[in-house]
Amino acid sequence: MANKNVSVWTSIPFWRRSAAWVTGFAAILLIWLTFDTLGQISMGTDADLKNGVTKRVPAATVINYHIDYKMDAKRGHEVPVIGEKQPFFGKEWSAKEAADLLHLGKLTSQAKNCMNCHTLLGNGAYFAPDLTKAWLDPAWQNGGPLQGMTGKSTVEEAMAEFLQHPSQYPTHARMMPNLGITADEAKGLVAFLKHMSSIDTNGFPRNFSKTVDQFKAGGTNAH
Repeated sequence: MANKNVSVWTSIPFWRRSAAWVTGFAAILLIWLTFDTLGQISMGTDADLKNGVTKRVPAATVINYHIDYKMDAKRGHEVPVIGEKQPFFGKEWSAKEAADLLHLGKLTSQAKNCMNCHTLLGNGAYFAPDLTKAWLDPAWQNGGPLQGMTGKSTVEEAMAEFLQHPSQYPTHARMMPNLGITADEAKGLVAFLKHMSSIDTNGFPRNFSKTVDQFKAGGTNAH
């Protein structure tokens, strides 16, 4: 009997080898992406900040620095920019103090179920404003209406005052309830919000108004 010419597309060994190669390549790619992601999301150190080394997730001591949000023409969206040192609640925090404060803020956000209403880093609900870049909202900056209504002179003091007594400062149609947040918890939450604003989130949330000039011109804000 003459040998039949079998098409490679109907060859079982060909598809078995192809499946093995594709599976092997995908596994290697997945391992590489896992290690790359871990490196991208690992928190930086205080030494990085002091040496001007940019990390996607800066150290907890970033609360000791001025944080801005500027357009990166190459990437096509805004990125956090860490500037000069500035006092946070009137002092500079050591690495341990800053880490402990952020830990308290994170635990408080979980205990008070902030994500039941708000979105943080893409997670949560949409009943209330997104908080990912709330620290950068011009409404909380010097001359902003949210800071003005609290009678405080700094962003952190204004935010802490609001968190402790939200019913006294109506800022939104869906008013925040009084959650019994203590002064220490409020300080931790504000530190958590400031640190979150320093994280490079690839431009998330979109359409966030970046500057006081835009705010005065009527830009949309995510407060």
